Amino acid sequence: MRRLVDLYPNSAHVRDFGLAAADDEPVWRHAAAEGFAIVTKDDDFRQRSFLRGPPPKVVWVQLGNCRTAHVEATLRARSAEVLAFGADPQSALLVLTREPAGETGDDAG
Repeated sequence: MRRLVDLYPNSAHVRDFGLAAADDEPVWRHAAAEGFAIVTKDDDFRQRSFLRGPPPKVVWVQLGNCRTAHVEATLRARSAEVLAFGADPQSALLVLTREPAGETGDDAG
């Protein structure tokens, strides 16, 4: 995603590698071989991450049906978490939901 190159300078889209119409397995193999993490809304990659572990790492964007701009905003707002995940050699899966862990947006006050 070129929109996020300021935060994730080496990011790319599957179409950049001719994999836009590919099944999950070639995408998984390419990401693993080239050192990419997979950022996806697809539950299949979450399941694959549990079964196989890294590489590649998987960022599962669990936002439901939403616009690309919302996914972008989430990846921007949670960039510190995403980058820390990428740097942690033990981590395989990061789940990004509408609210960061421990935050509900409710005022308790």
